[in-house]
Amino acid sequence: MTAVENRAGSTTVAPPRARPVLRAGHWLSIPVRRRSLVIGASLALALLVLSVLTLTLGSLGIPLWQLPSALVSPPDARASFVLTILRGPRLVTALGTGAALGVAGALFQTVTRNPLGSPDVIGLGSGASAGAAAFTLLLPGILPTPVGALIGALSAMALVWIGTGRGFSSPGRMILVGIGVSAMAVAFIQFVMTRVGQQQATTLAAYINGTLADRQWSDVATVGIPVLVLVPCALVLGRRLDLIEMGDELADSLGARSNPTRTLVILTAIGLATASVAAAGPISFVALTAPQVARRLARAPGAGILLSGLMGAVIMTFADLLVQQSPFGVQLPVGLLTAVVGGVYLGYLLVREWKKGTV
Repeated sequence: MTAVENRAGSTTVAPPRARPVLRAGHWLSIPVRRRSLVIGASLALALLVLSVLTLTLGSLGIPLWQLPSALVSPPDARASFVLTILRGPRLVTALGTGAALGVAGALFQTVTRNPLGSPDVIGLGSGASAGAAAFTLLLPGILPTPVGALIGALSAMALVWIGTGRGFSSPGRMILVGIGVSAMAVAFIQFVMTRVGQQQATTLAAYINGTLADRQWSDVATVGIPVLVLVPCALVLGRRLDLIEMGDELADSLGARSNPTRTLVILTAIGLATASVAAAGPISFVALTAPQVARRLARAPGAGILLSGLMGAVIMTFADLLVQQSPFGVQLPVGLLTAVVGGVYLGYLLVREWKKGTV
């Protein structure tokens, strides 16, 4: 609302200008803000640049002038190897994993009304690591490591669901129970590490720290299909989620049905986070940092689902590019790099929330 002085000298209040809305039929509408569009376009451009750098840098990179034609039809076996085996699946997995974690983090932080919320808080990553440890070292050969991680993540979420006594409708209880589940999972991992040899423990450590090395097109499908299905679901739930941010009573009075909506939102976030774990292992702090950075850039209210997904993809792709071009002679798990950066950002958030008196 803006005040406008008319010709008679009196002041009237002009109605606010309606923001344009992007609609898809009668079931999805997304308010469009100019700043958000600029930020979204910038993030998409950054993704394009990072993708080109991933495919062209290094001794095995495809020369930049050959890349457009190579994407259509690889000119030789070397280019085909880079695109279809070495870097292509790894790049697309990084994009999908980052987008899944970014959207999952945005949903968690909005539904819990807590800037420190993420799937890691409720033990999903720790549960996945415990599942990977169980099926890789204690029960080898029964299931592949990613499937074991998926079972571990789902088991941890089942324990959280049961432990709260109210499913996923109570964010406070969910976080408290999740901390306990996470502690038990970490203890189990440490127990497994003490029972196996050094070589086995090293192999497991690379996976549970999150890695994009040796990805295949099956890993792309593992994370890509859930992203294509669940991100539209998150967008549909986004309007109700914006109402829940204003309080459950107001949301219920406007037909948002806060408790069922909260449960659906958390299930959607868990589905996305679990898909990322199955494709690349537990990768820390992307779900925490991506939504926060996206919101501060856009300066817009709401969950910021699309921007958070783009930011998550940028963070993952950039981190993996740094890992691949590392000068140390060995490629570290990408989760180690995101953990270092995310840990610093977590410290900043904690200090900020402490100064505000919210922690």
